[in-house]
Amino acid sequence: MNLSIVIPLLNEEESLNELHQWIVKVMAENNFSYEVIFIDDGSTDASWHIIQQLSAANANVKGIRFQRNYGKSQALHAGFAKAQGDVIITMDADLQDSPDEIPELYNMVTAQGYDLVSGWKKKRYDSILSKNMPSKLFNWAARKTSGVKLNDFNCGLKAYRNVVVKNIEVSGEMHRYIPVLAKNAGFSRIGEKVVMHQARKYGSTKFGMERFINGFLDLITIWFLSRFGKRPMHLFGALGVLMFLIGLASAVYIGASKLIHLYHHEKAILVTDNPWFYIALTTMIIGTQLFLAGFLGEIILRTRNNEERYKISETL
Repeated sequence: MNLSIVIPLLNEEESLNELHQWIVKVMAENNFSYEVIFIDDGSTDASWHIIQQLSAANANVKGIRFQRNYGKSQALHAGFAKAQGDVIITMDADLQDSPDEIPELYNMVTAQGYDLVSGWKKKRYDSILSKNMPSKLFNWAARKTSGVKLNDFNCGLKAYRNVVVKNIEVSGEMHRYIPVLAKNAGFSRIGEKVVMHQARKYGSTKFGMERFINGFLDLITIWFLSRFGKRPMHLFGALGVLMFLIGLASAVYIGASKLIHLYHHEKAILVTDNPWFYIALTTMIIGTQLFLAGFLGEIILRTRNNEERYKISETL
């Protein structure tokens, strides 16, 4: 099979039929063998009913329905697990991503050897203040932190070799950073293609300004995980030992200073009246806690079990 088109969605009943027809048209024009996997992320409208109708009429259409809303990352994770195509395309269901871009994305992966190709919505039809400016700042920070030179990390239109999606773990809200996850997994051939961005035709966006705050917090998380996710003791242990030694050295200095003053029969305050004593003691305690945090992190990494991430109520 050439293509698996993975489409997470939430309450997009108005656009699904039009999107499906558009995809079928592009697939027929290019003689692709394909499957379309719709992941209904807990929609409360008629989205799942429409997906059932599309699946009944077209054997290439498959569906996954979550029991409730779990988020885009979980939807992509479920879609990636089900996908069987040589190349996996992800796109949004709101018609802002154009299926006409799929053939060129497919060609970049298969003919040009890219592991992953990310879309770049260079010309956008979003509000400048609410989306464009925060998005530029977010993408700049992501490039600087991750080292992945992309202009649009959050574009939903992407293409992957099958082996890529089978070897990355998309959790939490890390769908924004799939290129970074791929790079950390050893897939270094990451490309970018300018794609058409269309104004939303139906409904309203499901994301508000909070996505940028969450995005920056996730960026810190993924930076930490990429550097220390498999060796937390290297960070927490090192900081803990350093702080403990600083506190210990300070306490020894305070004690030695007290003894020297007593030896020379000089007046000296009680150690417990010296504020630096409590600073040194606190530093030693924090150092010990950091060391234990790293130690516990190492234990958790070696004993953790896969947790239940989402519940699927129906599949097609």
